[in-house]
Formats: sequence, C-alpha cells, structure tokens
Amino acid sequence: MTNRDSILSAIKSEKLGIDFLDTLTEEAFQNSTLRPILKFQNDLLLQVFINYAIKQKGLFFTLSPDKKEKYIENVIQKDIKFRNALKGIIIGLFSVEEYLIYIKNSSSLNKRMMTLLIERYRSQIQLLTNE
Repeated sequence: MTNRDSILSAIKSEKLGIDFLDTLTEEAFQNSTLRPILKFQNDLLLQVFINYAIKQKGLFFTLSPDKKEKYIENVIQKDIKFRNALKGIIIGLFSVEEYLIYIKNSSSLNKRMMTLLIERYRSQIQLLTNE
C-alpha cells in the first residue's frame, strides 16, 4: 500500500452503515468509502454549494425550506459541471484500489454518491446560508 493509500485508509477507518451477508458490492462500497468521504469532506462540500448558490445570483437563499430542498436536488441532477466538480471532490479521496472498484461500477456508484450528497445537503439546509 502506498503512503497516500495508507493516509486515505486512516481517514476512512470508520465504516458507516450496516452491511448484511447479501450486501451488494455497491452498498459495501457506499458504506466503507462514500459515506466516510462525505463525512470527512462535509465542510468543504457545504462551502462549495454556498459558493455555487451565490454565483447563481443568490436565488437559493430567498427560497422557502421546501423549495430549497427541490433546488438542491434539481441543481445536482441537472448542472453537469457542478455535479462533476462535486464528484471530483469525492473521487479525489479514493485510494487506487477504491478507484478500480469505482470504474467498474461508476454509473450506479455515481447515483449513490449524488443521492447521499443530496440527503446530506437537505439534512443540513440550515447551514447553507449566505453569510
């Protein structure tokens, strides 16, 4: 294991979620890799969203909580450039081994990644403010 992989492994030492005997490879990857990275990168991901919302004329900050949730989902699903930036923030913390797993299942893992991120943003909507 390279030094980089050792450091990344230490960051993700806490497995989040429950794996059962019949757990899919994607679900195991989600719990052992994606969730810990999202937790570790949380503050950065929040700031990236706030910056995005500001650059989009700040409309997000004027919306009701329900409309903010819909806005978050819509932006992540439809703004390819923004979604790719978010994926880069997450994929950048994959070890080589994790990346090799990711490229085999990238489509389904991208869906899981974005779903987790949308839920994370929704659950912290009060922190997404323009200060």
